[in-house]
Amino acid sequence: MAKIKAIRGMNDILPTETAVWQYLEETALRVLKRYGYQQIRMPIVEQTDLFKRSIGEVTDIVEKEMYTFDDRNGESLTLRPEGTACCVRACEEHGLLYNQVQRLWYNGPMFRYERPQKGRYRQFHQIGIETFGMAGPEIDAELILMSARLWRELGLLDHVTLEINSLGSADARARYRDDLVTYLEARVDELDDDSQRRMKTNPLRILDSKNPNTQSVLDNAPNFKDYLDHESADHFKQLLSMLDSAGVAYRVNPRLVRGLDYYSKTVFEWVTTELGAQGTVCAGGRYDGLVEQLGGKATPAVGFAMGVERLVLMLQTLECIPSALDKTADVYIASAGEGASVVALQIAETLRSGLEQLRIQVDCTGGGFKGQLKRADRSGADYALLIGEEELTQCVVTVKPLRGGAEQMRVACDGLLEHFQNLTNH
Repeated sequence: MAKIKAIRGMNDILPTETAVWQYLEETALRVLKRYGYQQIRMPIVEQTDLFKRSIGEVTDIVEKEMYTFDDRNGESLTLRPEGTACCVRACEEHGLLYNQVQRLWYNGPMFRYERPQKGRYRQFHQIGIETFGMAGPEIDAELILMSARLWRELGLLDHVTLEINSLGSADARARYRDDLVTYLEARVDELDDDSQRRMKTNPLRILDSKNPNTQSVLDNAPNFKDYLDHESADHFKQLLSMLDSAGVAYRVNPRLVRGLDYYSKTVFEWVTTELGAQGTVCAGGRYDGLVEQLGGKATPAVGFAMGVERLVLMLQTLECIPSALDKTADVYIASAGEGASVVALQIAETLRSGLEQLRIQVDCTGGGFKGQLKRADRSGADYALLIGEEELTQCVVTVKPLRGGAEQMRVACDGLLEHFQNLTNH
């Protein structure tokens, strides 16, 4: 019988990799807590209309990439392709938005049917941040400062670049869209096939084309900044001033538009050259009209999402991973002889109760000391505790240092906790 394999583009994350994921997630959580953000958890399946109304029916995501199916009641459901619309739906449904300020974050899988490649998968993971009820540029700046702090703590700040733009109001975008289409229609034969298709559906996305010929055509296209309404231009000017004051480097990119219909005013991306074609590791911006678009009252909102797989890949590529992540134990307990395994389990529980910061691992294979000590060394533990027949008779444990060359010694069972407390205090 043939073995069943994982679905293409939906990957297993093995124990050799999960430590890096946990390091990234724990670092992000630590930063988010310092800024006062709270976690929200949403379902991975939503009504299809949620994404059609928020992302836009003529976007690539809705047209080609969503995993959509009918349930047994004939209702159209979709595996979430992104988290912002889900977060807005949840907050509006539970009364968290009107006349309130929210700073929220979430973490979990998203789903898009794309051609799998390095850094882009059909099931991918995002850490998302969404804020509501704050209209000024201060919260835009806070999000960028917070992401910059995360890159700094991960050791990635020197390997990412902030690109930023303003999309202005809906009226400003409509005027720009009309003039852009007029400009491109006179040069349509010079555009790549994908851009020609977007001319009729989502022409602003042509600005984001990676095709060199299309980019050359765009060199003389109308500039977005010339169409900004006064409020959006002032908002953007204040934001850039705040980033300058905070010492955050950036590049204004007038062709940065993002791929979702709900963005307005600020949009930004953190990009890198370390991952080849998949250069965006974090992206977001303002979506002041989305809450109202989904049936709520007008609410200012801004957020961003970071791709976990791409950030993990960056950490691995740049070797920005603490060496301690290779360890699975600080203390490894080996035992041999009748009754020794029972004592080993008891000692482990005593140490875990008194030394919560240490990882205590018991060898439960039942083999000899030679094999157990090999496994102890592979675990990265600093100490092995040996319990054999002689130790059982004398009510002691042999403490064997595995790093640093110190001599092994015997410690009374009832003095073992104090022994390790003294070691950890030094």
